[in-house]
Amino acid sequence: MRKLTAYILLSLMLFSSVIGQIPTAPSIETNAANVEKPTNAAPTGNGQMTTADIEAFLDGVIPLQLAQQDIAGVTVSIVKDGKLLFAKGYGYADVEKKLPVVADKTLFRPGSISKLFTWTAVMQLQEQGKLDLDKDINEYLDFKIPEAFGKPITLKNIMTHTAGFEEQLKDLFGGDKSPNLGDYVKTHIPKRIFPPGEVPAYSNYATTLAAYIVERVSGQPFDDYIEQNIFKPLEMNSSSFRQPLPENLVPNMSNAYILASDKPKPFENIGPFPAGSLSSTATDMANFMIAHLQNGEFNGKTILKPETAKLMHSRLFAMDDKANAMAYGFYEETRNGHRIIGHAGDTVSFHSDLHLIPDSNLGFFISQNSVGKSVLRTAVWDAFINRYFPVEDSNLPTLETAKQDAAAVAGTYLGSRRPEGSLFRIMALLGQTNVTPNEDGTISVDSLTGFNGKPKSWREVAPMTFREVGGQDSLIFKPDSSGRMQIVVPYPFMTFTRVSFLDNGKLILQVVGLSLLVMALTLILWFVAWLVRRYHGVKLELTPREKLLRYLVRLVFALDLIFIIALIAIVNYMSSHFDFFSDTGNFWVQIAQVIGLLGVIGSVIVFYNAVYAWLSKRYSIWGKLQATVFALACLGFIWFVYAGNLLSFTSNF
Repeated sequence: MRKLTAYILLSLMLFSSVIGQIPTAPSIETNAANVEKPTNAAPTGNGQMTTADIEAFLDGVIPLQLAQQDIAGVTVSIVKDGKLLFAKGYGYADVEKKLPVVADKTLFRPGSISKLFTWTAVMQLQEQGKLDLDKDINEYLDFKIPEAFGKPITLKNIMTHTAGFEEQLKDLFGGDKSPNLGDYVKTHIPKRIFPPGEVPAYSNYATTLAAYIVERVSGQPFDDYIEQNIFKPLEMNSSSFRQPLPENLVPNMSNAYILASDKPKPFENIGPFPAGSLSSTATDMANFMIAHLQNGEFNGKTILKPETAKLMHSRLFAMDDKANAMAYGFYEETRNGHRIIGHAGDTVSFHSDLHLIPDSNLGFFISQNSVGKSVLRTAVWDAFINRYFPVEDSNLPTLETAKQDAAAVAGTYLGSRRPEGSLFRIMALLGQTNVTPNEDGTISVDSLTGFNGKPKSWREVAPMTFREVGGQDSLIFKPDSSGRMQIVVPYPFMTFTRVSFLDNGKLILQVVGLSLLVMALTLILWFVAWLVRRYHGVKLELTPREKLLRYLVRLVFALDLIFIIALIAIVNYMSSHFDFFSDTGNFWVQIAQVIGLLGVIGSVIVFYNAVYAWLSKRYSIWGKLQATVFALACLGFIWFVYAGNLLSFTSNF
């Protein structure tokens, strides 16, 4: 369950600059070949940006983290002024065989950083006049995205994650090879839940749709197009989107781990593969960074015209003028006074970051082959930028309206990136974010935590703008088009909107928990009472109707409990068997839903039982109250089922 709800809990934002200082066990480290020094290797802050200084610095940081966080291996590359400044592997690609990570040899899975290659392909075709980024995408497809909201989806919408699609989980992982791209996009169309161009909601499906457009317009299979038009000119000879990997690359593929101390996981096959199936080395990724920092050029070869590259890196969509924006696929960050564009990437085991600082002509790539116990990639990046691009805190004063505004923004918020049209909507409800005002006028957001696991504090430095205490990120609160308060977060591919009473996941969970407790205790005590009566030879004096209602009410309770237990078991199984997020799991999910449907329909009997109890003179006041509690328990269960969309019988989720 944890893996499935991670994105709802803003996993990409759980960043911190704290680095542990615990001594580490020895690790094997190897340098990449052909590392060149940049032309402008001038001292910066506490360190000089030279290969030797960076190596000494990272050698003192990464090995410590590998041991402390139980991570098998990490690969890093840094480029500056059009050249590879530093590349090195740390730890192991194969723990059991003690195979070291080698920066110019070992392949890692950069996850959603793959999207930047898809966007680059889109921009190549745009500059050739083959694609219009403002045109209805249906004009490029051989099928139709259904109409919604009276507005078409454009490639600009897709590149800014504002197409308005719900989150798509089906076939995200699994299989033994990449699916046919056309078949995938035609059979996995998500529900549209927002008007295009208005609300950012990160979408793997939308990226895959863009890749299919690349395939159709170019007349080449997507893999072939990327290899010929991006990998080849950038000399990325150890990179591939193909699943399974080409045979010549298989020996160099790093193992994948949850913890380094665990057994390795099998090669992860990504369903929407243009959105996340890339396998690459740190040095290949360095070539890609150089090309973008050099306005499309690498070693005399051009993948984009300068004006196209500059356009691709420019701001395209933001929820607020003061907030970070989506560029044309890249997203903005702000750190230490610099505008940064980049992308993160996560598979089940691999976790990666790519950052470009255009004004310093610097690129930074890092990838870890294990989940580990903490977010190593972020800690290393924060340490790097604080050392080489230090800046004094502006120390903006806290506004006098802080307490008043903290109270005004308090509440429960729902993320825009969520399943909506299937039973997995319950994941979004149970993963809601709570904003809590503190006594000192700051706010806490429970899903935004530091390395200590505690929520960060945020203080108001501008009207309805709260800055991280001791950090640089900001949260902007503003009403949406319908007047509901929303949070504009530092990462511009999603937002959060305050929910109403009826959609408050925490309240719903408490209510259904109490309802299920009533049902479970009723069944248990019913059996215990039967044993006691049998032992003492006591018989209940019930009419045939009362006896039938007694049995039927408890049957309904049993169905409700079986439904919830079955769903928990199925989701728990899915969390470690991703192939179940496919048609394979449909049968079992729908069997559980049939049981739930019978339970919901059976609630009519429970309600009738309550009415009958109050109208009957045979029931004591305690009997009447008991029947009322039973009816309320069913109402709580129905609320949970309705809010979570648990009875949505759909094969697409």
